[in-house]
Amino acid sequence: MKNPDIVKRLARQSGVTAGQAADRLDRAVQQILSNTRRRKDTPFPGLGKFTRGAQGGVAFRRQKDSGRD
Repeated sequence: MKNPDIVKRLARQSGVTAGQAADRLDRAVQQILSNTRRRKDTPFPGLGKFTRGAQGGVAFRRQKDSGRD
């Protein structure tokens, strides 16, 4: 999924304009990047968390399934 697709879906699901959705998405991405630069994890509830990767970039660690086979 590309940025415009995410913006459209976010706008539709949250009842805001595409511009507002783009701003929200940009703020979320900036927060993730800011946290990883400071070596802080950023949780993504139900999915996992963004962390600082081995090469200094952003890595995503999936949440382990609890109770699933």
